Amino acid sequence: MSIKLRLIVMNFFQFFIWGAWLLTIGAYWFQTLPKLYPIVDAVTNSSVWTNSAFAALFSTMGLASLFAPSLLGIIADKWINAEKLYGICHILGAAVLFTLPMVKDPTVMFWVLLLNMIFYMPTLSLSITVAYTALKNKGVNVVTDYPPIRVFGTIGFIAALWTVSLLGFETSAKQFYVASTASLFLGLYAFTLPKCPPLLRLKQNKSFMDAFGLTSFSLFKDRKMAVFFIFCLLLGAALQLTNAYGDTFLHDFGKIEKYEHLTAVKYPAIVMSVSQISETLFILAIPFFLRKFGIKYVMFFSMIAWVLRFGLFAYGNPGDGLWMITLSCIVYGMAFDFFNISGSLFVETQSDPAIRASAQGLFMMMTNGFGAVIGSLVSGLVIQKYFTHADNSKDWYGIWIAFAGYALVIAILFLLLFKHRKGDLNVLNNTHSTPLLINE
Repeated sequence: MSIKLRLIVMNFFQFFIWGAWLLTIGAYWFQTLPKLYPIVDAVTNSSVWTNSAFAALFSTMGLASLFAPSLLGIIADKWINAEKLYGICHILGAAVLFTLPMVKDPTVMFWVLLLNMIFYMPTLSLSITVAYTALKNKGVNVVTDYPPIRVFGTIGFIAALWTVSLLGFETSAKQFYVASTASLFLGLYAFTLPKCPPLLRLKQNKSFMDAFGLTSFSLFKDRKMAVFFIFCLLLGAALQLTNAYGDTFLHDFGKIEKYEHLTAVKYPAIVMSVSQISETLFILAIPFFLRKFGIKYVMFFSMIAWVLRFGLFAYGNPGDGLWMITLSCIVYGMAFDFFNISGSLFVETQSDPAIRASAQGLFMMMTNGFGAVIGSLVSGLVIQKYFTHADNSKDWYGIWIAFAGYALVIAILFLLLFKHRKGDLNVLNNTHSTPLLINE
């Protein structure tokens, strides 16, 4: 089996695991759990399956990303082959996912899902490390060869969404069994992947940063990279908003008589999968856009796409406004890919190969770590206070308009503050990273 095909299988199951539950856990939380376990809070005399509790649950991926990707990135750079660490994480994650359907309490579910995220979130950056290392060892250009491989991750996400939706698992705990099975398979498969040994060798006159594996944090010494990571944090918050509430938003139309029997309401996960179908096209367009416009404008395009994503949701509905929801899902491809994948490629070109795993872990920490925590917790509090009615229904128009405004402010500030010339990306044409900052 060729290297590219092996990496394609890895990417497919990497995101199949996530797609099996990420967008549908909200429906499970709000529609199924209150019926299965109608627990009432003794103080508030209301259900414990609240919006704020769900926001806390969804923040687990952010909390885990605050430390797990960076920590395991350091381990992969210094002590353990990245592909082996990657496999171990998925096997452990499979065991935790298998136990989730047994949880009957929101607090316990928070801790169980947090444990799963501690195992899963590092695999996102470790999979990039394994792929970049394997491709560079073959002497190929990661910018042109990685996106066509990564697109199969999106196909895996779509496949998981369709599997869960068509099997009727969107509001069922069985979605976690699907994810668990895929995770176990990938964990075992990982041990057959190309070897990705540690490259960071300690010198005799090592600094504190070297000794504790914190060399990747020296990227913050460069103003350009510091600004880049700050905006990664802010944009990472936007990503969590759509993941947490997109599927629930469509499910809520089922409470309105004129929409309840529409296909888009019956199978919202399939409608949301248009976002991932769009991703497959935009992933393949990344090399062209990076060379044509540079990282600054590619990231800016991503931010404007987030404005459109939320704005179209605000005015859309499953009936005559379905075209707006569909268009929102299409622009999501640009919003997600131009941020996440272009960002990881940019970090790769700005860091020494010896700290490849920890640099990608740092990128993950800022986006899915701090960004996710801020996005999940703050949005949960804001929605609960300003956009939730007395009957616990949500003002979706207000929610999406507020999110669109947030993304627009970020886009304008990024355009003004991030200084990077398109010509500086000539390094993207090289097959090996150039250590631009580590020794400064």
